Amino acid sequence: MLARSLLDLILGDEALTRTLRDSEARLLIEWLVEQAEHLDRRSRDKSALASQVWRMCRRARSIGRFIDLWFNQTSRASACQLWASERFGWPMPDSEEEPYEALQAILTWEGEHQEAIPQAA
Repeated sequence: MLARSLLDLILGDEALTRTLRDSEARLLIEWLVEQAEHLDRRSRDKSALASQVWRMCRRARSIGRFIDLWFNQTSRASACQLWASERFGWPMPDSEEEPYEALQAILTWEGEHQEAIPQAA
């Protein structure tokens, strides 16, 4: 089980879910907790774990923001700019997808390509 301090980093970050519907917010939080638990199990340096979880939260905030922008027709260009500036590697969602499906596909890609994700300084 994940340490309470690490859970607090995730659950206490209201910016993670601010622009998302309940279903997307739940999906994002559950994915983050699962990823943090995975990091905790394989981490040898427990002191660096909090900073790794913080970086994951920052990336998740960016993903949530992307979903919000992408599904707002007037902000699609901003979503593309965010996608490029964050160096997201996953394919752009289909414009006919629902936000929940798009987020699920993105998080699946993120989980499968964890090693290829650029690390923020």
